[in-house]
Parts: sequence; C-alpha cells; structure tokens
Amino acid sequence: MIDRQQVGFAAVGSLMSILFFMIVNFLTSPSEIWFIYPAFVLLFWPLSLASVRKGYYRLYSVLGSLLVIVFLLTLNYMESPEFPWFVYAIFPFVWWPVTIWSGSKAKTIAFAILSSISATVYYAILNAVMSPEYPWAIYPAFAVIWWPLALHYVRKKQYYPFSISASALMIAFFITVNLVSSPDTVWAIYPIFAILWWPLSMYYFGVKRIKS
Repeated sequence: MIDRQQVGFAAVGSLMSILFFMIVNFLTSPSEIWFIYPAFVLLFWPLSLASVRKGYYRLYSVLGSLLVIVFLLTLNYMESPEFPWFVYAIFPFVWWPVTIWSGSKAKTIAFAILSSISATVYYAILNAVMSPEYPWAIYPAFAVIWWPLALHYVRKKQYYPFSISASALMIAFFITVNLVSSPDTVWAIYPIFAILWWPLSMYYFGVKRIKS
C-alpha cells in the first residue's frame, strides 16, 4: 500500500532531480535545452503514486494527458515551430481520459465504433487541411477499424466469419494503397494472394473438418 510518505518522497525527489538536470543543462550546454526530457519522465513519478494511492484514476488520465500534450507542444515550439506536428499525436492522448471516464461503456462495441469513427474523422480532417497532396489518413483509418471488427466477432466466437471480413478489409486496403500510391504498377495482387490463405485455411482445416 502506498502511503503519504512515499508520495512526498517521490515529489521531493522529482523536483530535486529536475532542478539538478536544469542546472547541469545550463552550465554545460545552455544552447540546447535537454533537461525537459528527464523532467517529463520524473513528473509522472509523484503523479502516478498519488493517483494510485487515492484511486483517482480518472483524474490521473486527465492530468497525464495534459502533461503529455504540453510536453509535445513544448518540443514542437522549440524544435520546429514552423510546422505544428504535435497535432498528429494529440488524438490518442485526448481519447485516453475519454476512455477512462467512459467506464464499463469503453468495453462495448458501440464505444469501439465511436472511437474508430472519431479517429478516422480527426485524421481525415488533418489530412485535408495540412497535407492534402496524399491521402495518408487511410493508414490510421485501417488500423482503428480493427478494434470494433475484432471485438464484434471475437465476442461471438465467430472466427471463420471474422477471417472473411478481416481479409476483405485488408484486400480493400491494399487495393486502395495501390491505386493512390502507384497506380501504374499492380502490386496489390501479391499480398492479396497471401491474405486469401487465411479464410481458406480456416475453412478446410476448421469448418469443413467440423462438418465432416
């Protein structure tokens, strides 16, 4: 059990360590601000202990998310202020407290669908506004679709239908990437051929064996 003394020790130790790294940074290499990297990690130490001790997991998700976002925003401003790349990483850290505050609803298929749609729309807007020359939003969209798809079939233990749906999703993805990336070269047929073995093998070595 974490007591108050451990939290206090973590807070004092974290602050002293951050101060030490700050002094070393400005004495040895003032032109390069590097102390923020260990400071970012050290701040999570007392925050995590205090949150676990009190059971404030929802508050921890909010504060932790804000800490990460502020850290990324600081790095962006210091290293490349001309391009706001931190917006690409914001969504998962914003969705972290949303998931925690949703409680048991976060385990439902409806929440998985909502999360997938939200992520797809967010990155599609970023794609259209910041880099419309290439539709890269198809990659995160392909990744997040797996969440509700797998949850739906695994809960029903429908593994063979899942292999069909998942194979169709991957085939559609490779065809899309082929068309938008290199339409003059038809290369999607190669991964498609490999993907088709998944549902075929499940049918012949699973479904057909059960029937016979």
